[in-house]
Amino acid sequence: MNTIRDFDLLVVGDLNADLILRGDVEPAFGQVEKLIDDATLTLGSSSAIFACGAARLGMRVALVGKVGDDEFGRFVVREMNERGVNTQGVVVDPRVKTGLTVILSRGNDHAMLTYSGSIGALRFAEIDQALIARARHLHVGSYFLLDALCPDIPMLFDLARASGLTISLDTNYDPTEKWNGGLAEALRRADVFLPNETELSAIAGIADTVSALDRLAGGGACVAVKLGARGAMAQRGNERASAQSLPVDVVDTTGAGDTFNAGFVYGYLAGWELARALRLGCVCGSLSTRAAGGTTAQPTLAEALEKL
Repeated sequence: MNTIRDFDLLVVGDLNADLILRGDVEPAFGQVEKLIDDATLTLGSSSAIFACGAARLGMRVALVGKVGDDEFGRFVVREMNERGVNTQGVVVDPRVKTGLTVILSRGNDHAMLTYSGSIGALRFAEIDQALIARARHLHVGSYFLLDALCPDIPMLFDLARASGLTISLDTNYDPTEKWNGGLAEALRRADVFLPNETELSAIAGIADTVSALDRLAGGGACVAVKLGARGAMAQRGNERASAQSLPVDVVDTTGAGDTFNAGFVYGYLAGWELARALRLGCVCGSLSTRAAGGTTAQPTLAEALEKL
């Protein structure tokens, strides 16, 4: 019996709230109290921001992750539901607390303090496998934070492949800076890899971005690397493309890379040429920086195409 593919994307990964502090956010210890310009509680996590960005572009999205039975967990689920993301696969675990990231934002740059909490507690056995067969594409975000799931991600990818899904992966930064943890097996199974420049060089073990891109794309995956304000580069086999970021008045760069991912994956699944998919990613990522938080200013497809 054929399963109905009623989701374009199934996203598996981290879930947490973000508390974004803006202004003169460098703390001074010694019980010094400083006043800042703004504070915003918003939906965080690479996977959730990606899922919301894809839903904003008109894609049908379901997400699997874990939260605690607490106010932050309820906030996260409510925010995703309001943005059109199906949350039936979200696990609520009363034994853990929902993750939280405090972001110290200076506009074009930010630092992050993360309490992992429920993020690292998601296990393979808790993933609703029926959701996999209902999707066209699987995306895994924040690989290095998924402590309990990491060893089984190759098995998850094999299951998705057997069900006819294509696969994308964004590792995000490795807090341990070991850049390993079985990643090679996951990368070998991925169709699309979406690192930023720092992550690309660290994983490839090569400082030069172009050489690192060439090495990782040689493994068979389409690799799109985010270069911040300089845009992005991508390589698929021997084909290489680059795109510039869109000039905007930057308020906050939180989640810009995840919204880039949403744009690029949209183009990839639509069968666009590499250069056009990369450009859509850059447009989406740039437009998302117009407001505080990762999801507030994410563009619709019409808004993004107008700038394309």
